[in-house]
Amino acid sequence: MLKNNSIVVGLLGGAVLPGISLFIFLYLLKGSFLILNKPGIPYLIAIALNLFIIRYCFKAGKDNIGAGMILTTFVFAAAVFLLKLQPIR
Repeated sequence: MLKNNSIVVGLLGGAVLPGISLFIFLYLLKGSFLILNKPGIPYLIAIALNLFIIRYCFKAGKDNIGAGMILTTFVFAAAVFLLKLQPIR
């Protein structure tokens, strides 16, 4: 996956961990798993794991992949904040 240094590869790679966590917590556990009664924690864990991968990409000289992953992580973090952590008005 890290052979091509392009933003598109970073966008796709950045969506992998949040996508896996979304699948695990919505379909396999069917919403019955809450950590400390906080529904956004599993997604924030996926974002934290993404940040470690971003750090590896920048250290390895794959700047475009890291930039794409940062973009995906920020979009996903904003979506989690707006949809999961904010009270519905």
